[in-house]
Amino acid sequence: MRCLVVYAHPVETSYGAALHARTIAALKQAGHEVRDIDLYAEGFAAALSRQERLDYHTAGVNEGPVKPHVEAIRWAQAIVFVYPTWLYGLPAILKGWLDRVWLPHISFTSPKDGPIRGLMRHVVRLVVVTTSGAPRWWLALMGNPGRRTIMRGIRALCGWRCRTIWLAHYAIDQSTPESRAAFLERVARRLARL
Repeated sequence: MRCLVVYAHPVETSYGAALHARTIAALKQAGHEVRDIDLYAEGFAAALSRQERLDYHTAGVNEGPVKPHVEAIRWAQAIVFVYPTWLYGLPAILKGWLDRVWLPHISFTSPKDGPIRGLMRHVVRLVVVTTSGAPRWWLALMGNPGRRTIMRGIRALCGWRCRTIWLAHYAIDQSTPESRAAFLERVARRLARL
């Protein structure tokens, strides 16, 4: 399977970096073709510019500023997001990537007579590997905004048979070396079966 990994963490020595490395290794060991986007390493500009917003609905023009990223999501059969959950949701750089790359005429259409329709039918798997300082119950109480963004919002733009996988190490602030090692192994085992 063609797997696109989208990684968002600014610290190269973080536990997030270890999750990113383990994710890529597990996918390659399972025989998948992997492309990797490290948003912080490439200095991805999260903010939608004025001109991008003006061109947002103009097919062909709207993808110009982010063409390599558009080509990557068009290529992918599976998209694996690796990021920390911050303030209940996605890091700003990742939300900005979604805003700037998942564009009309590429990932969805906006018909005048109904809701948007997804165009990412070639994406058959969405995976999230994340950490959260909060416990699972607290995020559930808050409505899981980060999980909803990808597992519902982005999922709705993919193929109707698209399956999702959510892998989260909750309460990371109270984690132990053993819990972190166990989660790394859990990620590797689950991705080996993708």
